[in-house]
Amino acid sequence: MDYLDNEEKEIIESYENEEWVSSGDELKKDIERTAKQSTLKNKRINIRLTEKDYRDIQVKAMEEGVPYQTLISSIIHKFNKGELKTDSE
Repeated sequence: MDYLDNEEKEIIESYENEEWVSSGDELKKDIERTAKQSTLKNKRINIRLTEKDYRDIQVKAMEEGVPYQTLISSIIHKFNKGELKTDSE
């Protein structure tokens, strides 16, 4: 396991020494529910773009190998998380 860093090795060793305790089925179900909800895309929006922006986003999506709707969603998500900054920032 040379590819693991020290922290990862410690975690594996701790698990193998049975130092881990189950947090119970209810917590597991709650975590699964939260994870599932975080991946659901259940809201639809309509936006108006200039023809140039629409073409440019389609080209960029083709370069990235993703559908343009996915690219737009990713841009919005990154902006909301603070990973994408505006020119004024």
